[in-house]
Amino acid sequence: MSESHLFYQSRSRRPLLDRAEGVYIWDRSGKRYLDGSSGAMVSNIGHSNPSVLAAMQAQMAKSTFGYRMHFENEPAEALAAKVASLSPAGHEKVFFVSGGSEAVESAMKLARQFAVANGESQRWKVISRSPSYHGSTMGALSLTSYGPLNDPFIPLTTAMPKIPAPQCYLDRNDLTDEQRGIRYAEMLRAKIEDEGPESVLAFVMEPIGGASTGALVAPDSYYRRIAEICQQYGVLLIYDEVMTGVGRTGTFLAAEHWDINPDIVALAKGFGAGYVPLGAVTAKNHIVEAVLSDGGFQHGYTYAGNPIACATGLAVLEEIERQNMMQNVSNMGAKLKQGLQQLQQIFPVIGDVRGKGLLTAIELVADPVTMAPLPASQNAFLQLTELAYAEGLVIYPRRTRGGYEGDHVLICPPFIVDDNHIDEILEKLTVSMKKFMRELRL
Repeated sequence: MSESHLFYQSRSRRPLLDRAEGVYIWDRSGKRYLDGSSGAMVSNIGHSNPSVLAAMQAQMAKSTFGYRMHFENEPAEALAAKVASLSPAGHEKVFFVSGGSEAVESAMKLARQFAVANGESQRWKVISRSPSYHGSTMGALSLTSYGPLNDPFIPLTTAMPKIPAPQCYLDRNDLTDEQRGIRYAEMLRAKIEDEGPESVLAFVMEPIGGASTGALVAPDSYYRRIAEICQQYGVLLIYDEVMTGVGRTGTFLAAEHWDINPDIVALAKGFGAGYVPLGAVTAKNHIVEAVLSDGGFQHGYTYAGNPIACATGLAVLEEIERQNMMQNVSNMGAKLKQGLQQLQQIFPVIGDVRGKGLLTAIELVADPVTMAPLPASQNAFLQLTELAYAEGLVIYPRRTRGGYEGDHVLICPPFIVDDNHIDEILEKLTVSMKKFMRELRL
């Protein structure tokens, strides 16, 4: 392998990608990989979809760029109207960005400008959860709680207040699921009171945990109580649906599972589905109107509303609807989760199986009774991922307990998987788990 002049997160190298189609990717040697994580939970509709490629090519023939301050463009207007039609009631306005960190930062800034426009400039604190991931740019990083990502930059950021993520599967108490959900939600009330309600601007949460907590789903009672607390204190509720949005859990937004209408929503990842960098922020109309009436939104990006990106995003949404992919997400997600639960019975090192739709994860533990983590020095999350990669299965590894210990892998294939693909994922994962058990002598 020749020297690379690129650098990313480490010195590790991977094979050169040759081509991708559907749920599969081939490297230059001809080896085939099943994309069991949709890249980084991005390639939601599969690779090389001909309808999306045709939409991109058609737009390229017309124009590739038009700056928003100079021209409006039809793809951006059409995509904004489509997103508004799929969003919760009152979310009539859309602001386009190029990725998840940009979406979260834009949501924060919109919330802050709304408070200023509303005569509440003392509100600036955005409460988030720990562990969590909301992006790696400086503003978004202040909301993220994942040690290795945060710690080097502590002097450069203003850390925002945190409450514990609802990791109820780790609790050892006699509470019901409903009671546990309420208990974790009430931690938000306590934090608001502790910080001073007049200073709290917003609460941001992933409705289903992403990389930092591995497809964490809270008890149903959690979601409604959180919304009630935010409303009581005049705190904006921001849903980070960068990973969960655009169908990943079987509905356009994960918020729909609990009939929650957040004030602001951040989208990305599957929005562009790996074809283009694309994200968005939607907000209730009164928030946007207040900001626009108070001198405008003091924020922007060069590629916001790029015509190629928006034409692509519209084609992605049309394909999701045309192929009824969200129903397939629900069906195949149920089969995948059941298969992972069967693996849990075979391999006690799998301490928890969780998720919704095609956002699923397994957590690896030393003791399934106490849920004690494996020794951090074993890097079990990376070992299992490498073994699966060798078998031709791509999965997504992360630490579970704040970034420095705990192990989980996300299994989140594209929406177009069928029964045979799920069987292949489970077969390859079973082989990988057997090798994993032998290597770690478990």
